[in-house]
Amino acid sequence: MFFIQYLRSSIKIGAHGAQRLGSGLGKCTNLSNLTLYLQFNIIGQTGASGLGSGLGNCTNLSNLTLDLENNEYVKEGTICDKGASDLGSGLGKCTNLSNLTLHLSNNLIGAIGALGLGTGLGKCTNLSNLALHLDRNQIGDEGASGLGFGLRKCFNLSNLKLILFQNKINDKGASGLSSGLRKCTNLSNLKLYLQDNLIGDEGASRLCSRLRKCTNLSNLTLKLNKNYICEEGASNLGSGLGKCTNLSKLTLYLEENQIGDQGTSDLGSGLGNCTNLSNLTLELSEIGAISAIGALGLGNGLAKCTNLSNLALILYKNQIGDETASCLGSSLGKCVQISNLTLNLHENQIGVRGASKLGKGLRKCSNLSNLSLILSRNQFGDEGVSSLGSRLRKCTNLSNLTLYLESNKFGDEGASGLGSGLGKCPNLSNLTLYLSENQFSGEGIQGLCSGLGKCINLQNLTLNLEENEIDDKGVQGLGLGLEKCNNLSNLTLFLQENQIGVIGGLSLGSGLGKCTNLSNLTLYLSGNEIGDEGTSGLGSGLGKCINLSNLYLDLGANRIGDIGVQGLGSGLGKCTNLSDLSLNLHINQIGDKGVSGLCFSLRKCVNLSNLTLNFYRNQVNKQKYILKEKCLKYKRLVALQIQK
Repeated sequence: MFFIQYLRSSIKIGAHGAQRLGSGLGKCTNLSNLTLYLQFNIIGQTGASGLGSGLGNCTNLSNLTLDLENNEYVKEGTICDKGASDLGSGLGKCTNLSNLTLHLSNNLIGAIGALGLGTGLGKCTNLSNLALHLDRNQIGDEGASGLGFGLRKCFNLSNLKLILFQNKINDKGASGLSSGLRKCTNLSNLKLYLQDNLIGDEGASRLCSRLRKCTNLSNLTLKLNKNYICEEGASNLGSGLGKCTNLSKLTLYLEENQIGDQGTSDLGSGLGNCTNLSNLTLELSEIGAISAIGALGLGNGLAKCTNLSNLALILYKNQIGDETASCLGSSLGKCVQISNLTLNLHENQIGVRGASKLGKGLRKCSNLSNLSLILSRNQFGDEGVSSLGSRLRKCTNLSNLTLYLESNKFGDEGASGLGSGLGKCPNLSNLTLYLSENQFSGEGIQGLCSGLGKCINLQNLTLNLEENEIDDKGVQGLGLGLEKCNNLSNLTLFLQENQIGVIGGLSLGSGLGKCTNLSNLTLYLSGNEIGDEGTSGLGSGLGKCINLSNLYLDLGANRIGDIGVQGLGSGLGKCTNLSDLSLNLHINQIGDKGVSGLCFSLRKCVNLSNLTLNFYRNQVNKQKYILKEKCLKYKRLVALQIQK
């Protein structure tokens, strides 16, 4: 095995260096495994040719990774057509090659270079795994067709990854490429990255029509974003994919095309014929307005995929609205076998009725265990958010839930309703809630956390509440809710830029102090005017978290002085199991006395191995090395970072 890596530096490898490297490698006749990282150099045509010539003598090579990305650091350094062709010619002599990864991105390679490369690879008849990165070149139609023509001779190819985005490929190129690939009858895993080209309807249609000839294909990733595909292309895509009867996993990206309503419906109808499909990721964002017709067609098609257990449906920025969201929810409700669902409807003008109907459909997915809903920047309001929470309680098997509800114009009533519904999800163990940029205050957070306190199996919680109007009363409710989550081991709270104040800091500390099973805690509390008393109270509470091992605490811009940071340190000193600690205390009024007291207390954290302290823009006058000297006396400390 041989491994060479040249990191990006001011010293660049040129043509002569690459030639000599190739010459040397060519003498290693028993070499079977080789990894070469030569990206971001200036080896040029001559260097690439020399490398190819040398590698061609390594006739026992079976595994090769060669990274020559971005070798156009200066104009003289581009590999271009001749370099790519000669490299392909050399590789074609490696007849025992079975695994090849080749990075040639951004090298001004055109049609001739791609054709030569394809011809060479076509001679590697033992290739079973190939990853070819040719993105950001200029291979065009002729190059794509030539590449396909060469690869069709790789009869043993089972896993193929082709990255060809930004290559000026039109419909003829897509057609020629797929014409070659259909001959690779042993292909089981195929990844085609063709985004940001000019493939259009005809190219997309022919591509999928020919891929159906790959009868052993079980896993397909097809990225066709930004390719001028319209209704006809989407319809034919669906029809072609529907004939790939052995497909079990499909990832299809059609973002920023104009397939519209009918195209969406027809695509769904075609996918409904993929009866063996178990995993589907479908990216249809920014494809034009989707009405109820499109949503129904898509949803009804997916409902026919009776083996579908994992679904990611990405539909942001499509002007969906209430009626379409309702139809989508109704259709998804028929996919009763789904256990893992990600649904992205970000920024779609969905209101109260749409939120309610969407939730109504999802509650019928009785096997759901993992659910991620990205619903930010809609118009749910209080009623919509409450209704969604109420519906989700019917998903009795739900254990992992992620909800993005930022900027949805809901207040206290909505937050309370959401908490009430989630509190009735008996098996919930992992919960992530993004609720920033709404309009709820103390009452709402109290209601939310009262509900969450009933999730007795909750172990991991992430709660993003930044930029609301949460005051000390709200944090009191948060604290009371958290103390009921007896099994909580991992907690992340985003509370920056609210109004929690001194009492809020005390209340939060009190609540956290009762979470005795906490092992990992991340708190973002900057910009809340917590002050000395609040910070001391927070520290006192944290000192009761006896199982805490990892803590990140951001208390920037909180009017904290020496007394506050000493109180914080006093509490943290009781966390004897703490191994990783990051304290961000920037923009406060902490002086030398406070820092000294903090460091003295932290010496009691006998298991502390990683410590990061940020005192930027405080009143610390003594030199940093004095602070380091104190910290380095900690027995187990192996990593220390101080910002002053």
